[in-house]
Amino acid sequence: MARILLAEDDDSMRRFLASALERAGHEVVSCADGEEGLEALHDQPKDFDLLLTDIVMPGVDGIELARRAAEADTSLKIMFITGFAAVALNPGSSAPKDAKVLSKPFHLRDLVAEVERVMAA
Repeated sequence: MARILLAEDDDSMRRFLASALERAGHEVVSCADGEEGLEALHDQPKDFDLLLTDIVMPGVDGIELARRAAEADTSLKIMFITGFAAVALNPGSSAPKDAKVLSKPFHLRDLVAEVERVMAA
């Protein structure tokens, strides 16, 4: 299964997502914001298969986190979870072009299924 870096600033949402992904057999490293995500990427370069990040977070947002993560590891798959899908899909955004977007609200089984599709691609 995949090693996933999860960046989500909502504590309860982060716990729910991590729990669902771990039950599905994935290894999850959880971060409370983009700054922590960048630290995890710096500490464990090329150790993640997937970056799963919210877009709207204080400080370093998910798009900046994804952009910098993609620069550091071109093989890293990126998936946004957001209530603001139009931001990620905006052609003027600096989001990596091949990133997937899962719009909130979603069911946890939909998240797990989408992660599996992204990892199989």
